[in-house]
Amino acid sequence: MNCFRKTLCFTAVLSVLAACGSFASQYLLGMNPCVLCILQRLAVLAVGLAALLTAFNRQRSACVRTFSALLLIAPAAAGAGVAAYQLWLQSLPPGTAPACGAPWTFRLRDWPLFDYWEFVVRGFGDCAVPDYFLGIALPVWSIAYFGFVIALVAFAWWKSRRC
Repeated sequence: MNCFRKTLCFTAVLSVLAACGSFASQYLLGMNPCVLCILQRLAVLAVGLAALLTAFNRQRSACVRTFSALLLIAPAAAGAGVAAYQLWLQSLPPGTAPACGAPWTFRLRDWPLFDYWEFVVRGFGDCAVPDYFLGIALPVWSIAYFGFVIALVAFAWWKSRRC
């Protein structure tokens, strides 16, 4: 197994762990996710799914590895952007932050098979109120995860481009 494929497998496992942490913080620790938290959760799941799908693809040509790397970096960059926006919202003085918008359960309730995946988008938290894990705000953890994924995939792509 080549180094790039190992990186993709590691990224898929890391994404599963991050998603499990997100669900555990909601369902075990009682932290109610906001709209932006759910977008970050969906970005983590998208990174994991892209990593899993591309890990089973042949990574022999540089073009395929480049496409695979971009397929992982795109949702990671989007998730980092959402987390940075949420961090900015949380830095505003109390009462001045704009509303997050309608909860995802309200927006998507008429979609097909909603009852089967509703637990992924359930949450009514306030985007401007920070939740902490180990003394660090959750959007900072998200930025660290997405930044690590981007750096790891970019490094593995750079290292494997000569093959």
